[in-house]
Amino acid sequence: MTGSLTVPDSISFEAAITFTQTLLTHLDTGEVAEKEVQPLIEDLVQTMNGARGFFVAYLTDERPLADNPSPAVVAALKAHPEPVASLLIKNLAMSTAMSLAHQRQQAEDLAQSSQRVSQCSVTLIQRLALPEIQAEAEQLWQSLTTETGTYVDFLHRWGYDAAQKQQIQAALAQTFPAHFPTPE
Repeated sequence: MTGSLTVPDSISFEAAITFTQTLLTHLDTGEVAEKEVQPLIEDLVQTMNGARGFFVAYLTDERPLADNPSPAVVAALKAHPEPVASLLIKNLAMSTAMSLAHQRQQAEDLAQSSQRVSQCSVTLIQRLALPEIQAEAEQLWQSLTTETGTYVDFLHRWGYDAAQKQQIQAALAQTFPAHFPTPE
């Protein structure tokens, strides 16, 4: 099956989303074997566009594939910790903040979707257990608590308010209980 699924050398964000959706469908229907998944995802997530597209499609997919990531998915993501670590931490932050925003708008379906993305992000973070992910989490924590550091622009770009930032801190504390205190 992998002959029909190949990752182009230069893939756009949009093409990476489409590729991931196709891969997930083939995986779900048994048209692609688990052993074929790892090299495809490794090829995809080695670039920022590919990794961004992968996470958009994988974390928002309605099927339960992201609820319990396969060993092949975990191994593929571990192979490229650089784009993977920052994107997982950003996905955790964004989905956590958006869940609160949707709750405020009484959009419960959207809030639940954001909560699912947040939980799937946590599951991947814990399964990968990469030091690079811990380092990204520490940088985000610093920006949340001191308004300094590498994630300040990210937080300002998305316009997160104090309550959303506190929710992100709580998500980090829950995900990394040995490293961050639970916010008050």
